[in-house]
Amino acid sequence: MHKWIAAALWCAAPALLVTAPAQARPGVSLQTQRDLAIERQVAAIVAQGRGRIGVAAVDLDGGGQVMINGDMPFPMASTAKIAIAATYLSGVEQGRLRLDQSFPTMVPVSESRGSVAAVRAGEVMTAQSLMELSITRSDNHATDGLIAAVGGIHSVNTWLSRIGISGQRLDHTMATLVRDDGRVNPATTIDTRTSSTPRAMAALLAAIDRGGALSPESRAVLLDTMTRTSTGRNRIRGGLPEGVVFAHKTGTLAGVTDDVGIVRLPDGRHLAMAIFVTGPEGHTAHAGLIAQIARVLYDGYSQPLPMDTTLAGSTFAGPMAGIETARR
Repeated sequence: MHKWIAAALWCAAPALLVTAPAQARPGVSLQTQRDLAIERQVAAIVAQGRGRIGVAAVDLDGGGQVMINGDMPFPMASTAKIAIAATYLSGVEQGRLRLDQSFPTMVPVSESRGSVAAVRAGEVMTAQSLMELSITRSDNHATDGLIAAVGGIHSVNTWLSRIGISGQRLDHTMATLVRDDGRVNPATTIDTRTSSTPRAMAALLAAIDRGGALSPESRAVLLDTMTRTSTGRNRIRGGLPEGVVFAHKTGTLAGVTDDVGIVRLPDGRHLAMAIFVTGPEGHTAHAGLIAQIARVLYDGYSQPLPMDTTLAGSTFAGPMAGIETARR
């Protein structure tokens, strides 16, 4: 999509959907009533799963939110690549790194038996290219190249802590994560290594979107890249209407199907979603659950509240307006 068309998609604010006025209940705000109604619908979908499922959704402009198992750790899988890319961009802001700087990919060495999977240097490319591959194609070799470039796993966790994200941590390189995949049943066992709670992931997305984590330039680079994610078309993307602008990252391991990102609602508000699904049903079934949940969240939060609620007076200035490309 042409960059100017994409910018217009982010900045334009279509007319609000015409809906029946919400019926006020004494002592309960309209926003809370909407959150509870959406949460009930999401919970009914979650109940169809045979493993652990976590959901977080936050209206980044209106303030509403839905949490299902919001404080339970789930395997991040490749959704961890958002924090890894953001850590690199933070280094660019500090002048320690550059997007045009070259680094090698990191390729696993066969028969690696240590606590950390052995890797060797692979193809050399720019950090911008590593990030593109890591986010849009979920390339693990490129991601491990970025981890090495920022100084290792500790640097990513330090960055998360610095911006105030608790409940999310990285403990593995991608090579190690893939090598050890399947050793723990994620549907029945809570493993806090390389995990995130849904609330923490939503908080990370909010910090990126609202400008609390990265500069406007870095935020635009990351969110622009996330709009080009080619994986998980049947997950959150599958539950959204055609043409909705969506910046996201998927994650997949044995028994684990994740999708997290930021959706642009019809009136210009941004909705952060984090959906983690574990269980024995398989990725296709998990994707169906994710798509159902995403549609309920999208439809529910697309309905505007009356102007005398907390939506009135929003100071949203369009942090995602910096995105230049939104490829369908």
